[in-house]
Amino acid sequence: MSKPIVAIVGRPNVGKSTLFNALAGGNISIVKDTPGVTRDRIYADVEWLNYSFTLIDTGGIEPDTSDVILAQMRDQAQIAIDTADVIVFITDVKQGMVDSDAKVADMLRRSKKPVVLVVNKVDNFEKQMMDVYEFYNLGIGEPHAISASSKLGLGDMLDEVVKEFPAQDEAEEEDEIPHIAIVGKPNVGKSSLVNKLLGENRVIVSDIAGTTRDAIDTKITWQDRDYIFIDTAGLRRKSKVKEELERYSVIRTVTAVERADVVLVLIDAQEGITEQDAKIAGIAHERGKGVIVAVNKWDAIEKDDKTIYKYTNKIREVLSFMPYAEILFISAKTGLRISRMFEAIDMVIENQTLRIQTGVLNEILTEAVAMQQPPSDKGKRLKIFYMTQVAVKPPTFVIFVNSKELMHFSYTRYLENKIRDAFGFRGTSLKFIVRERKEKE
Repeated sequence: MSKPIVAIVGRPNVGKSTLFNALAGGNISIVKDTPGVTRDRIYADVEWLNYSFTLIDTGGIEPDTSDVILAQMRDQAQIAIDTADVIVFITDVKQGMVDSDAKVADMLRRSKKPVVLVVNKVDNFEKQMMDVYEFYNLGIGEPHAISASSKLGLGDMLDEVVKEFPAQDEAEEEDEIPHIAIVGKPNVGKSSLVNKLLGENRVIVSDIAGTTRDAIDTKITWQDRDYIFIDTAGLRRKSKVKEELERYSVIRTVTAVERADVVLVLIDAQEGITEQDAKIAGIAHERGKGVIVAVNKWDAIEKDDKTIYKYTNKIREVLSFMPYAEILFISAKTGLRISRMFEAIDMVIENQTLRIQTGVLNEILTEAVAMQQPPSDKGKRLKIFYMTQVAVKPPTFVIFVNSKELMHFSYTRYLENKIRDAFGFRGTSLKFIVRERKEKE
C-alpha cells in the first residue's frame, strides 16, 4: 500500500518551510541518515492519527520580480498537480489575497485535485477571522486558519487533508499488480527501457492513469504476468527553470518510489556509478522498497573477463548502505538480459512478501546468541527474549529485549546477517524494531 502524497504550494515568505518543519520536524530528526545519501529537506514522512503520508515542500527560489514569482508558483503548482494526492495551498493573512494567489488557485481548481486552502500567520483567531474569510474569494473552498510558527490550527488542517485521501479499497485494487519504478539520472535510458519492453512484447498497452495522478503508468505483460512500470521520465515538465530541475527530479523520484513495490535504479555503464545514483538509490532504501540496480548500455562497453567484477565491486562500494541490492547488466537498446530482469523482479517481490514463522525465527536467534554473546555495559548484559515478524514490504521484525540501550546497531546487523544467511531476502531491506520488556513480563 503506497502512502498518499501531500504537496505544499504557495508564494515566497508565506511560511511553506515553517509549515513543513512544523509537521515534519519531529519525524525528520528521528530518521537516521543513510550513509552516502544527503538528505534534501524536500520530503518527509508524517503520521497523523492512523494515517501516514509523504509531505513534499515544493518551495524553491525566491526571485525579485513579481512576474518571475508567478512563473515559479505555476511551476510549483504543476509539480503538485502532477505528483500529489492532496495539495495544501498556503497563503498569508498579513499580506492578504494577491493576484498571484488567484492565478495559482485557478490552476489548482482546474486540475480537479483535492486542495486544502490554508491561511497562515493567524496569531489571533478571534481578531483575524474576518481577514481569513477574504480568501473564500479564491473559489477553492473553505480557508483554514493556522499559525505554522506557533503550531496553532494544524490538527484541524490535517483532519481536512486526510479526509481527501483515496479510499483504502480503491488503492488496494490497484495494488495487486506489481508496481516497478524506473529511477535514475537524466539520460540513463529510462524511457528507452519502457519502449523496449513495449516493443518486445507487442502487448496491447493500456495506459493506466493512477487513481488521482496525471502521471501515466505503463502496463506490460511478460510471460502471462502483468506489471505496471512507473517511468519517472514520463511526468511532464512544463517549464525550463534550471535551478528547479534538481528539486523537481527528487520530488518526482520520491513520488514514483512511494508507489512502487520494486525500484529499478538505472545506471549508465559508460559513466559508472556516481554520488547522484547513490542519492537516488538511498530514497528507495529509506522507504524499504525492493531494489534492483540495472547497469544500462552494457552493450557499449569494451569488456574482458574481469569487467563485470570491477563494476560490481564499485557499485557495492558506493552503495555500501544497501548490500542486499540485486545487480544486473542490461541493454535497453538491444534487449540484453531483459528476461533476467523480470526474473529478478519476481524474486525481489517474493522476498519482499516473505513471512517467517516465529518458531523458526527464534531457533535462528538462539543459535546466533550462542555463537556471539550479546553486548554488555557496566556489568549489565543485553538479554534477547524473542523475535517475531510483524509486517512485509519490507519484512519487519520486532525484537524484545531487557534494555534498548544495550542493543547496539552492530548486534542488530549481526542478527540481520544471520536471518539473511538462512532465508536470503535478496533485493529487499529488512526493518528491525527493538522493544523493551521487563523480565517479569
